[in-house]
Amino acid sequence: MLRPEQVVLMNENGDAVGTAEKSEVHGTDTPLHLAFSCHVLRSTGEVLVTRRALQKKTWPGVWTNAFCGHPAPGEALDAAVRRRAEQELGTRITSLRSVLPGFRYRAVDAGGVVENEICPVFVARLDGDLHPNPAEVAEWAWVAPADLAESAARTPFAFSPWVREQLPRMLDLGAFAEERE
Repeated sequence: MLRPEQVVLMNENGDAVGTAEKSEVHGTDTPLHLAFSCHVLRSTGEVLVTRRALQKKTWPGVWTNAFCGHPAPGEALDAAVRRRAEQELGTRITSLRSVLPGFRYRAVDAGGVVENEICPVFVARLDGDLHPNPAEVAEWAWVAPADLAESAARTPFAFSPWVREQLPRMLDLGAFAEERE
């Protein structure tokens, strides 16, 4: 029998204070917990965007970064990012680096479900072909980072709140340009 997925609960100082089942955490009063976001680039400088599957509990059907997830209790962040790339995109990643280690956000979706996360942001390269899990990814595309940021600014309702906040900061840091070959 598979054990339910656990998330790490955090206090306001960013310290781990316990764990809870992922299925029980995301609701109308979501406690602060640890997550991560990863943006995936290819050698042409384009970034992968994915449309969240329609059956996702939070922000179904919106466009977002390549993938997100939650580290398991005791799991290193880089290991969690690599694990989730395989689970969600069906591929491996390389050149993983942290670009926004202190990113944090809170947002409420149209159904009233709250995200409340300390969510370090990473950039990686793809190592192989994509084979997205349809339970996670409805569609995907490769786009120029500046075009993605412009689209998110012009049509915010079509994008996840975390990616809308991350993109301008990442562009200001040159986080996408550094990965080009």
